Amino acid sequence: MHQQLLLSVLSLVVFGISFTWAANWAVLVAGSRDWVNYRHQADVCHAYQILHRNGIPDSNIIVMMYDDLAHHWRNPTKGIIINHPKGEDVYHGVPHDYTGKDVTPDNFINVLLGNKEAMRNIGSGKVLESGPDDNVFIYYTDHGAVGLVAFPSGVLYAKDLNQTITKMYNQKKYKQMVIYIEACESGSMVEDILSDKINVYGTTAANAQESSYACYHDLLRGTYLGDVYSVVWMEDSDAEQINNETLYQQYLITQQRTNTSHVMQYGDLNLAKFHNVSEFQSVQKSNISKHNIFMDHYNNLLRRDAVRTEDVRIEIIKHRLAVAKENSIEEKELQNELAQLYNDRNIIFNSMYQIASIVLSLNRGNYLEMIIQERMKLTQHDCYKSVTQHIHKKCFDLQNEFVLNKLYIMANLCEIGLFDFTINQAVNQVCKNRLHFNY
Repeated sequence: MHQQLLLSVLSLVVFGISFTWAANWAVLVAGSRDWVNYRHQADVCHAYQILHRNGIPDSNIIVMMYDDLAHHWRNPTKGIIINHPKGEDVYHGVPHDYTGKDVTPDNFINVLLGNKEAMRNIGSGKVLESGPDDNVFIYYTDHGAVGLVAFPSGVLYAKDLNQTITKMYNQKKYKQMVIYIEACESGSMVEDILSDKINVYGTTAANAQESSYACYHDLLRGTYLGDVYSVVWMEDSDAEQINNETLYQQYLITQQRTNTSHVMQYGDLNLAKFHNVSEFQSVQKSNISKHNIFMDHYNNLLRRDAVRTEDVRIEIIKHRLAVAKENSIEEKELQNELAQLYNDRNIIFNSMYQIASIVLSLNRGNYLEMIIQERMKLTQHDCYKSVTQHIHKKCFDLQNEFVLNKLYIMANLCEIGLFDFTINQAVNQVCKNRLHFNY
């Protein structure tokens, strides 16, 4: 049998017919760090286990995550990370390709473009070496805002992501590509900007105006173990015969069970209808379906346990307060910490409000209420990038979820036709000293 196959291949080569094996590649990214954001790295580790179990070799799976959880001082099960209550360890075997300070937007882009030279002395140096016959699966999970997603340091803008995808298409880096994005306002990363002509299909945890949601709070660990959209699609991949399930079917299941935000789809929708999940999450011809008790038992838990991403830090403190001994030192410390979080959130909103007020008082004063209350569709990407980078430099760290939640105000200022120079002048007036929060 093997000899016949070898002879067939040799015959093709002799007669000038090119012969290549198609391969599956994957890039998995958790864009956060710290214990409060446990769920993002847990999501990525779970995604790795799915791909690994389904036969995709580690050489073709590139993982980017800060890797500060497994041996964190708060981890009661050292060396173990779980993605749902009483879940199995998902950390074992996960490649440590890019960790710590190497998890950056620039490195992510270089990995996607297969830029070996740029990544030569960074992490494992692994990059996508996919070609025109290969399928690529990208999964990203972290905080987001209109038109951007966060990394431990730096942010990735929608325009830069889509320019990278276009380069990948022009360089024939894939046959077909699928992108899953877990982040607040994640729809804005691809809405009206991802082409439907370049064999790319994407789904997002939320539309362009709303939050995504965390779930599975774990009192022992004092954090949330997963994100609703992410655990839904992954638990579906765990349970289903994915060689008989189309991408569109997985989207519909994820959309139905993610009842906290609006799961969206973009790009080449025909790709989703005519290609199975296994073509991107597996290399095996068959996938054994196993009944997943978590799909049934925790479906209701997702509904009552879910919390908006921007509220996670506050809700974690509330959970700890609920079990703290009355009038104890711990209770007082937690109350002070909660009060500080509320104060920090107010400072951030008031700063954004003042920036808008200053700009509009000089230009369009009657627009203020609309700018603060509405979320406009982002089209002025260059203005928005300039202003948000200036805010990061002068006011706050863009990785802060309270800041991310209010960046739509800056996007709105750009959308009504104001120049970034004018907005940045107002930023300078409001932000005299860059504030650093203790988290």
